[in-house]
Amino acid sequence: MKNSTKKAAIGFIFVTLLIDITGWGIILPVVPKLIKELIHGDISEAAQYGGWLGFTYAFTQFIFSPVIGNLSDQYGRRPIILISLFGFAVDYLFLALAPSIGWLFLGRIIAGLTGASISTASAYIADISTDKDRAKNFGMIGAALGLGFIIGPVIGGLLGHYGARVPFYAAAGLCFLNFLYGYFILPESLDQNKRRAFVWKRANPIGSLHFLRKHREISGLVIALVLVYIGIHAVQSNWHFFTMYKFGWTERMVGVSLGTLGLLLGLVQGVLIRWTTPKLGEQKSVYYGLVCYALGLLLFAFATQGWMMFVFLIPYSLGGICGPALQSIITKNIPSNEQGELQGSLTSLVSATSIIGPPIMTNLFYYFTHDEAPFKFSGAPFFLASVLMTISVIIVYFVFRQNKSN
Repeated sequence: MKNSTKKAAIGFIFVTLLIDITGWGIILPVVPKLIKELIHGDISEAAQYGGWLGFTYAFTQFIFSPVIGNLSDQYGRRPIILISLFGFAVDYLFLALAPSIGWLFLGRIIAGLTGASISTASAYIADISTDKDRAKNFGMIGAALGLGFIIGPVIGGLLGHYGARVPFYAAAGLCFLNFLYGYFILPESLDQNKRRAFVWKRANPIGSLHFLRKHREISGLVIALVLVYIGIHAVQSNWHFFTMYKFGWTERMVGVSLGTLGLLLGLVQGVLIRWTTPKLGEQKSVYYGLVCYALGLLLFAFATQGWMMFVFLIPYSLGGICGPALQSIITKNIPSNEQGELQGSLTSLVSATSIIGPPIMTNLFYYFTHDEAPFKFSGAPFFLASVLMTISVIIVYFVFRQNKSN
């Protein structure tokens, strides 16, 4: 691939991921309102459905992502990326036109079946990168994801003012335009001589998890990481329902708050972490990050005014220093020739937490906010997440202590 073509391809991948995440962010602020319309219920009942919609998408993607990834090794990256973009456009159109709640689930299944744009885009970047520019090119993926999560919710919040379905049409239009752009512009990155036949055994989503069973020395750290990712779903899956219920926020305010969260997380993981990890070291970064997560989540749980949520975003966002440090410590315990398998296993594990996290958090919110709740406590998901972060602190303390004694 020529340098000029390569640059254009990398630019397209950046735009693809940016539009993907922007489209996802656009619909976040209006999901509660659309679900309420379709079920003719309140925000508490809508949260339950929201959690199961998240479960449906994550479970479908967990099962089919390895299949899609293996298909891209046989047929090339380009067709898979285009199918993924078209699938997302259809999904958003289903959501926009949905006459019943069942259509939302059907749309999420379609998105889960085809939604492999991030993993396939990563493979595309790997195909066209050299050792010299690989890190820089992969850095563009993180930048696209971060930027998309900043601008998507803000746009969605603004468009939601004109109707709950308007942001879904906007997201569908973005994805379809991206599909057309890719169809005419994007070259294939995987040469014919580098392709391999599809093998069902290698497309097994459970198989990659067996790797972790072989390495008991990292089991404690992996458990801590799992608890962190489950806890984060108190924010990812529950934020819009909680703030609308507790403070009566509009879609616009939800969008602004999520955009603020995206900006803060981007600053922490893109800027601050370059200073904290060398200064504090990895172990202290893990400790301080988990404590910040636990504190921020606890403050969310007991917030009494809407402005407090913006202030409490600061300690919560500072928790972002723990994830990269914890993953770095885990990788140091694994031989270099097994790092690829480790990353695949960790990715599968994160996907699994996206299956169980949303229904846990949204059903807990429903339990403590519906009319027959034993007592009202809308912050229950944040409180549970804070407890999970605290347990993670205890786990890593004993792991680090044991490693030090060895």
